[in-house]
Amino acid sequence: MLIFDVVLIVEDDDTNYLFLETALSKEKIKLLRASNGLQAVEMCREFPEIRMVLMDIKMPIMNGYEATVRIKQYRPDLPVIAQTAYAMNEDRKKASTAGFDEYLAKPIRVAELIKLVRKYTNMQRS
Repeated sequence: MLIFDVVLIVEDDDTNYLFLETALSKEKIKLLRASNGLQAVEMCREFPEIRMVLMDIKMPIMNGYEATVRIKQYRPDLPVIAQTAYAMNEDRKKASTAGFDEYLAKPIRVAELIKLVRKYTNMQRS
């Protein structure tokens, strides 16, 4: 029996979410979506099967930095990957300090995205 890993995409912009969904459509994963950081925090508590989070930084209600800090408080081993248009060195440092495991600068290259997803998920467990 094939078991799909669950990846949470935290993205408030529909176009950006559609891009990520399309880019990952051939991977053996199930996608969930949160539209803001607070919803992401709640979903990571509610769904322990989430194996990885793709977190936008700039979002309504709670930004990605704060959401990641909160998620890491109760799920410190959950990989959280920043996805952001902010690509300066100080932004990378701030992301690392907040607890992000990796950093993807927008525009996201599909090959780099897939490489990270495969790194943090088990594509074909049985």
